[in-house]
Amino acid sequence: MSYPFDCISDLIFVETEIKSADIILVPGGSHPQLMEMAAELFKQGLAPYILPSGHFNPKIPEYSSEWEYLKSIGVNLGIPEERILKEDKARHTFENAELSLEVIKENKLSIKKAILICKAFHSRRALLTYQAMFPKDIEFYVASVPDNRDIKKDNWFLDDKKIRLVMGEVVKIGKYFETYIKQFYQENK
Repeated sequence: MSYPFDCISDLIFVETEIKSADIILVPGGSHPQLMEMAAELFKQGLAPYILPSGHFNPKIPEYSSEWEYLKSIGVNLGIPEERILKEDKARHTFENAELSLEVIKENKLSIKKAILICKAFHSRRALLTYQAMFPKDIEFYVASVPDNRDIKKDNWFLDDKKIRLVMGEVVKIGKYFETYIKQFYQENK
């Protein structure tokens, strides 16, 4: 069935084919599904490193950062600690991307392809942000996962809370990128 708001679904929810890459990027969060997906793809041999990102999150107060929380999940799932890179200062998606790129440079990693793992309803904003902050020649594959609220492309419009979260992403995309669009255009002419 077709809905007049299908264009919003297509804008917000991104998922691409996943191919071998140089790194798996996880832009923070308090949802274990993010690292579970990263561990699954790592174990399939799709990338040699996982880079979770994120500072303190009051939703997980027993951990000093989202990074520590996500790392603990990865280690418990059998990912070797030395394959989980550290970025524990980012407070929002732009910083997740910016500071993750710094970690990649500090580790002298050559990145041409990256798998980006994010909540399904955060996938467009995360992808746009990483594309904006990373070198233009990096190819991104997006693996989106539903979080504990099970927000997906085919159900977000069935519940008031899900509608509010998805429409909040529409607003955030506008706020995040309004000031950057002209700058990105000028830099990439």
